[in-house]
Amino acid sequence: MMKMKSISASKASLVFFLCQMISALDVPLDSKLLEELSQPPTITQQSPKDYIVDPRENIVIQCEAKGKPPPSFSWTRNGTHFDIDKDAQVTMKPNSGTLVVNIMNGVKAEAYEGVYQCTARNERGAAISNNIVIRPSRSPLWTKEKLEPNHVREGDSLVLNCRPPVGLPPPIIFWMDNAFQRLPQSERVSQGLNGDLYFSNVQPEDTREDYICYARFNHTQTIQQKQPISVKVFSMDSLNDTIAANLSDTDIYGAKPVTERPPVLLTPTGSTSNKVELRGNVLLLECIAAGLPTPVIRWIKEGGELPANRTFFENFKKTLKIVDVSEADTGNYKCIARNALGSTHHVISVTVKAAPYWITAPRNLVLSPGEDGTLICRANGNPKPSISWLTNGVPIAIAPEDPSRKVDGDTIIFSAVQERSSAVYQCNASNEYGYLLANAFVNVLAEPPRILTPTNKLYQVIADSPALIDCAYFGSPKPEIEWFKGVKGSILRGNEYVFHDNGTLEIPVAQKDSTGTYTCVARNKLGKTQNEVQLEVKDPTVIIKQPEYKVIQRSAQASFECVIKHDPTLMPTVIWLKDNNELPDDERFLVGKDNLTIMNVTDKDDGTYTCIVNTTLDSVSASAVLTVVAAPPTPAIIYARPNPPLDLELTGQLERSIELSWVPGEENNSPITNFVIEYEDGLHEPGVWHYQTEVPGSQTTVQLKLSPYVNYSFRVIAVNEIGRSQPSEPSEQYLTKSANPDENPSNVQGIGSEPDNLVITWESLKGFQSNGPGLQYKVSWRQKDVDDEWTSVVVANVSKYIVSGTPTFVPYEIKVQALNDLGYAPEPSEVIGHSGEDLPMVAPGNVQVHVINSTLAKVHWDPVPLKSVRGHLQGYKVYYWKVQSLSRRSKRHVEKKILTFRGNKTFGMLPGLEPYSSYKLNVRVVNGKGEGPASPDKVFKTPEGVPSSPSFLKITNPTLDSLTLEWGSPTHPNGVLTSYILKFQPINNTHELGPLVEIIIPANESSLILKNLNYSTRYKFYFNAQTSVGSGSQITEEAVTIMDEVQPLYPRIRNVTTAAAETYANISWEYEGPDHASFYVEYGVAGSKEDWKKEIVNGSRSFFVLKGLTPGTAYKVRVGAEGLSGFRSSEDLFETGPAMASRQVDIATQGWFIGLMCAVALLILILLIVCFIRRNKGGKYPVKEKEDAHADPEIQPMKEDDGTFGEYSDAEDHKPLKKGSRTPSDRTVKKEDSDDSLVDYGEGVNGQFNEDGSFIGQYSGKKEKEPAEGNESSEAPSPVNAMNSFV
Repeated sequence: MMKMKSISASKASLVFFLCQMISALDVPLDSKLLEELSQPPTITQQSPKDYIVDPRENIVIQCEAKGKPPPSFSWTRNGTHFDIDKDAQVTMKPNSGTLVVNIMNGVKAEAYEGVYQCTARNERGAAISNNIVIRPSRSPLWTKEKLEPNHVREGDSLVLNCRPPVGLPPPIIFWMDNAFQRLPQSERVSQGLNGDLYFSNVQPEDTREDYICYARFNHTQTIQQKQPISVKVFSMDSLNDTIAANLSDTDIYGAKPVTERPPVLLTPTGSTSNKVELRGNVLLLECIAAGLPTPVIRWIKEGGELPANRTFFENFKKTLKIVDVSEADTGNYKCIARNALGSTHHVISVTVKAAPYWITAPRNLVLSPGEDGTLICRANGNPKPSISWLTNGVPIAIAPEDPSRKVDGDTIIFSAVQERSSAVYQCNASNEYGYLLANAFVNVLAEPPRILTPTNKLYQVIADSPALIDCAYFGSPKPEIEWFKGVKGSILRGNEYVFHDNGTLEIPVAQKDSTGTYTCVARNKLGKTQNEVQLEVKDPTVIIKQPEYKVIQRSAQASFECVIKHDPTLMPTVIWLKDNNELPDDERFLVGKDNLTIMNVTDKDDGTYTCIVNTTLDSVSASAVLTVVAAPPTPAIIYARPNPPLDLELTGQLERSIELSWVPGEENNSPITNFVIEYEDGLHEPGVWHYQTEVPGSQTTVQLKLSPYVNYSFRVIAVNEIGRSQPSEPSEQYLTKSANPDENPSNVQGIGSEPDNLVITWESLKGFQSNGPGLQYKVSWRQKDVDDEWTSVVVANVSKYIVSGTPTFVPYEIKVQALNDLGYAPEPSEVIGHSGEDLPMVAPGNVQVHVINSTLAKVHWDPVPLKSVRGHLQGYKVYYWKVQSLSRRSKRHVEKKILTFRGNKTFGMLPGLEPYSSYKLNVRVVNGKGEGPASPDKVFKTPEGVPSSPSFLKITNPTLDSLTLEWGSPTHPNGVLTSYILKFQPINNTHELGPLVEIIIPANESSLILKNLNYSTRYKFYFNAQTSVGSGSQITEEAVTIMDEVQPLYPRIRNVTTAAAETYANISWEYEGPDHASFYVEYGVAGSKEDWKKEIVNGSRSFFVLKGLTPGTAYKVRVGAEGLSGFRSSEDLFETGPAMASRQVDIATQGWFIGLMCAVALLILILLIVCFIRRNKGGKYPVKEKEDAHADPEIQPMKEDDGTFGEYSDAEDHKPLKKGSRTPSDRTVKKEDSDDSLVDYGEGVNGQFNEDGSFIGQYSGKKEKEPAEGNESSEAPSPVNAMNSFV
């Protein structure tokens, strides 16, 4: 499958030149020609006809014009001459007719309302602008009116009137609430085109008091707000309840339930209406209907279809919008409102009128003396516009007569014009909807011929394609054009040439013999001129061997050829595409000079491959398809890296080149893709191999470039897809002859390290770059811009040389040249360096600070003389620091800030300043050595700003009708506080906000009691401070007054007790109040003014261990509850024990105690054995006798008095519990008591504690748990328990 195409660039050129053809005396857009020709004025820019200006800004009325000579300008205002020189507020821009009215000096813009017209005049005529109507924009306030609340029954319709003030231009209307949120709109509730808000039927959720209509005047960027409108919707259920409450049982009247209603149109009213719209405008038709359920609106055009692509529906299909209306849109449009109960409709008769619009606007006319011409002015409109003519701004009926001119309605006919006939004509087309004004000049010129095409311009085309040779010209009368081939050739005629009106010569089929010089001759009665151009015809580009269709197995290699033949003077470029897109970014695709190779083909390589050949003049292409198929099964093949090449041989030895050849090794089933050649320099770097070059795998010889004075050895490495082979054996060595160095050191620099030296550095040549023995460097320098000789020194093979005794920071010319025993390298290039820098000598002067606002200042300074910088100017540094705050009058640690301004900048901004503070700054110049002296400190002060938010707001002591507020002053007052502003409002259960109350509080107050509040009400508070500049950010808080029916539960923490040891203490307390309180413990050294330290208590425990205390120190402690503002216990004092020389001995580790415990255990074992023996013998012991007296010992009840079993107590068991007993008065143990409570321990809070807070007093065991199944205890018995059981 092959495809070939050829695209000639000359066809595109033909279209271009034909589009450039001009009429007989059109003036070409040649800048040089335009500067020389006289031309009447032409208005190029003017303000719009209806020009609404901002009354706060200067009025700019534009009028720009061009002409030769440049025109002068004048203005009329309201039909009379406007003398600009007599009005000090009005100026005209230089070389322009644009007026600027300065209203910044108290002059009102209304004083300059009126109709303005500009006239641009020169010696060849006068052009006039449109009538420009100047009107200042207006954004009047809403008229005050008393708005009564709207009480509406559920389901009824409602219209909220907006009635915005009449502004210029009209305002944009929208509805919002008090929170500045747009009111939601839907099919049921929507805004009409007049701004009113329509409810097709009201629902209870429509009840609100903040329906607010806003009018936005875009021109002045202002928004006016109408007073809020209140709507109260009465539902049928609530209305019936009200009626039932006010009537007796015998009354049978009641409100009817909400009934559904058919649609009724709210706007427009009646069954028909009329609408007039102008052509080109946007037609907006609206229908809004009432009804329940909410009606749906549909639009149709009677006797036709709504225009496609220009019809849009807006406002939930209540508005029909047709853009760019025309006379064809005239007709009757019907809107139909429908719901489940019926429908209604309204017909709007639309008439499309038209302001005048151009059919043929008059065009500028350039004639030569004695010629004829016409000006045509045709316009249309509805009604048909009238046409009137003016000349140079004067009605043509009263203008000076011109015998060459004749007016015939919408046409002016000119006959045998003369130079005095030049003028500017105005055509005015007007009807009742507007007017059009166009300027067109008649310019009578007598000019000899000119040829604008450059001399000897070269044209190149491809053989057998069209050739277009340009001859742009101008002259008046219009010159005649003739073409000649060669300097003295005959005139060109015949069918083989085409002569265009714009002077272009076309050769439809150019041949090789068409090449040559072509002469264009232009002549009229005023003269003659000629111009020569060159034409070259090139051979076409041809693909002589095209890519062919390929069927390739997977993993194989595919190759497409694309061999071309082209003109030797053209440089072709070849591009390969796959499926008309760029080739994949894949290294498998190899593009050669005349082929494309795809390695390791895969299925995704299927497709069409195209070869495109481009030159500057033509383009050809050819395509072929690649089909990838599965490879047949083959035996397993072992792939491996290739074997190293063999038999390396050097031939053709020359001073700078040699030929290397070799024999490839075994490929090992993977073709060799390329060979890599490496070399070793046995003279300079023996044993180190360097990359030299690489060649394709099909090549076994290579010509290698050599450097002088290198002892070469070569080796070759073969590469396939598996990897690289081992290197071959090295070739024989070849030593090249010495020679002068070919190159000089690179990266030469001159930078001084001290004020009086110049350090010259460079990158040394590598060994093989020396080209011979005895490598050295010739270093030369001389001071720039001084008539000095070069100073030179030859140094060894180093990379640096220091020149001492130089002036500070002066430029030097520097060069470094390499040389060896055979001679010098080529002359090196010069570089510019500088001797060492020194610190700047002079500080910046005339430092000025301009404070922009409370946090930003601008600093200016004069630049220091460059000579005093004594180095590379890097910039300026501004040091500034705060001296003190003007509000607190307290100095603090001075922290200097530094801003660096790069380059020769002489001003900078200082951001992040603190308001109402005193600052100092100075400026220093910086070079590469460092900073210069500082300028004298400049003091400046920042003005007041708004304060930060108060540091805290705390609300305490809630009562039935009052709350106490406490607050802290702002952390950053940023000025002198003038007052605090408190705003608050109630919040109901649905989180709706009530009316906002504002209170201004003197700045010296820090608390306030708010009285006369509602009981059991939540209030939201907004609190902020303010200075004379304004209010700062606010802090918010919420609080609730208490109820009158319920006595508030005041939390209380009492009986705080402490048990102190050497470095720790146990704190316990009693709590009364709401459940789930979280406690914290605060403590500190008694008598100290340090802040209290705070520890959080985990859970709701009523004790806590303080650790890490200092021995022998008196402490104060108190307990508080989290979340209960300001609620704490009274303080308690305790003292830790003195430091002990040694720690208390643990009794459990003493030998006598261990022995005693062992004896007790042995005694218990003996008793158990005795009891077991007696039981087996049938004997009874006291306990057994008591057990026999009961039927079931497993269910013996516990006494309520002490919790012991009924028969096993003695008199002591009835004694009251001592310290540590926490059993409540109801004799029950609360399940929620913590297992960690001190109730479980014998000595309560009076026992001793270890350092970690554990109890080490007389251990009595845990309280008895509920019995488990059988007679087994719920916990393993300890020795103490065992003794208590058998005593």
